Amino acid sequence: MMTSIIILKEMVDLNQDPFYSSSTTDQISKQMLGMLLTYDSPKGRVGGWIVETEAYMGQKDSAAHAFKGRRTASNEPLYGPPGTVYIYSIHGRYLLDVAAQEKDTPQGVLIRAIEPTIGLDIMEHNRTRHGVDLTNGPGKLMEAFGISDKTMNMEIFGDSKLNIHQRDKKTPALIEESNRIGVANQGSWATKPLRYFVKGNPYVSGIKKRDVNLDTHGWC
Repeated sequence: MMTSIIILKEMVDLNQDPFYSSSTTDQISKQMLGMLLTYDSPKGRVGGWIVETEAYMGQKDSAAHAFKGRRTASNEPLYGPPGTVYIYSIHGRYLLDVAAQEKDTPQGVLIRAIEPTIGLDIMEHNRTRHGVDLTNGPGKLMEAFGISDKTMNMEIFGDSKLNIHQRDKKTPALIEESNRIGVANQGSWATKPLRYFVKGNPYVSGIKKRDVNLDTHGWC
């Protein structure tokens, strides 16, 4: 019996990525900047460097889906093991989140934007807007990837067609922070600086032209 329990525990541990519970969710959000996000789509691999994220801090966070312990079929992936894929829709657009923290601690990181580098022709075919508008927002990113459903929910990044390559990473010269976007009416946490982005990167959502670094895109 003891041997069976040990083997079962090892199998569970193999399905968890320690990175996503290695620090606080806001710190993990910062550490994800510069990592390579990929999706093995039916048309081929697409992806790019993560340039913008937002942290959602669970039950205490008035802007989070799990505020006050809310738990539904829709947000169940947030309660999954660290590294769980959480796809949800707002106003007809799909957004991509990763569960950060141990199982049943419903905190997550929203991937808001990437600098596209892989499968540009595929992404441009999926989107009517190109250039920086290709992936400079969470809904645009998912449309460029061609993801329009939630079938990958509850899968684990890396064991899924979605992957965040932690060791394939660029280094931001400077990380900036601000209040999160689209949560202005979500209580006392709406103005907390839990949005993080690579300063000067043209694919950051809403960045002004004068703030773009055309030479380095904000990388070291």
